[in-house]
Amino acid sequence: MVEDPDRPERARLEPEIIPPERSRGDNEWPPRAWRPYASTAHMRQRIYIARLGPFGFALLMAIIGIVVALILLAVVGAILVWIPILALLLAAGFVYRLLRRREP
Repeated sequence: MVEDPDRPERARLEPEIIPPERSRGDNEWPPRAWRPYASTAHMRQRIYIARLGPFGFALLMAIIGIVVALILLAVVGAILVWIPILALLLAAGFVYRLLRRREP
């Protein structure tokens, strides 16, 4: 049985930390199948992530609002296109039914 059930379980595997000065060279395994924009084999890239301030948040919300409005406009436009088509089909069915009753 477990001695202390509240104690978290330790990690079974430790992550491998490779120092920056130790390169793998040409015998890299597994080989990378796709290297975008790579001019050299040992090119490194950094990604910087900044905190979002109030102006950036407002701009992000404005962009999301514009995208949602465009999608809503497209959906409403598609519905408005179908209204006359359905009205024409309904009118054609009504006329067909009237003409069918008058035939002997």
